[in-house]
Amino acid sequence: MFATNQTFQGTLASISSSFLFAIMFLFGLFMLPLTGTQVASWRILMMLLSLVLLVSFTKQWQHVFDYIKTLKTVKEWLIFVLPAPILGGQIWLFMWAPVNGFGLDVTLGYFLLPLVMIVLGRFFYHEYMSVLQWVAALFAAMGIGYDILQYGSISWVTLFVCLGYPPYYLLRRTLSVPPVTGLLFDLTLLTPVVLTVLYFSNGFSLAIQDTKFWYLLPLLGAFSSLAMSLMMIASSKLPVSLFGALSYVEPMLLFILSITVLSQDLEEGGSLFMYGMITLALLVMMVNSAIGYIVQRRDDHLHGYSEPQIGGFPPRRHFINQRIDGVLTAHRFRKIRRYQKKLNKIQEKIEKLDLK
Repeated sequence: MFATNQTFQGTLASISSSFLFAIMFLFGLFMLPLTGTQVASWRILMMLLSLVLLVSFTKQWQHVFDYIKTLKTVKEWLIFVLPAPILGGQIWLFMWAPVNGFGLDVTLGYFLLPLVMIVLGRFFYHEYMSVLQWVAALFAAMGIGYDILQYGSISWVTLFVCLGYPPYYLLRRTLSVPPVTGLLFDLTLLTPVVLTVLYFSNGFSLAIQDTKFWYLLPLLGAFSSLAMSLMMIASSKLPVSLFGALSYVEPMLLFILSITVLSQDLEEGGSLFMYGMITLALLVMMVNSAIGYIVQRRDDHLHGYSEPQIGGFPPRRHFINQRIDGVLTAHRFRKIRRYQKKLNKIQEKIEKLDLK
């Protein structure tokens, strides 16, 4: 019963998040005459404001500061700061592409992103890939390879999406950065840039002159923060396999909106063969996720495991424990890395002595 409630809540949160992201995909149309770049700049500012209010309301500032205190070296600070421009570029592209005829290219990038992440996980972290995941990756590679051979290239927008996010996640994973903390500081670091863009492009004056922006801009920030929060809730409540399968709802919605609302021709984003191969890859991935979810449910049932149900708004003690766990995790992660480096150096010295 508890596990069922958790799964239902996580599924609802994931689907709701996908719908909110799909609505934001069209915000560039609602906010004309602002350009896609101006809308992306306003989105970053509104997201930051909404996130600050969210963190203040849930009283998680101490959790944020506790993590920041664990960053000691210049290298760690550099790794912590580097993802900010990557996220800024992705936010800009998400708002700029639909109003500039690249909606399908962005959609294709989001279709390919989970497959790219799986392949990178296999080769960077030596994670296990099932037979079905290999088959899905092969289908996707065949589709992309066909378009490259047929047209000589693939859209830079598609490549920017599917190859831009993995470094962001890998850098965040290197330091075990909590999602809220990372997003908060990314947006803070991007704020001077977007303020400059809005100032020199008359983005402030345009927003002030038209009264529709007085409610559309706060709505954009609220949708962004709510979508991010729902996605984090879903990731904490759902098994990884089911969460991965539901992540395809968003690009499917973006695809439908690109064809219908944005009136893009299907072939503008690539060949029919490529879309066919990507569709096969998605179906294989969904089957793989479904099998993984069923197996996990069976194993949990055999071991008498049931997830605790989280009802209502968490009490303050929940966030205090969360802060403590976050700091301890970060410290353990750093100790393991330091000891691993020492062991590697010792191993190198031993190998040199053996050669002598």
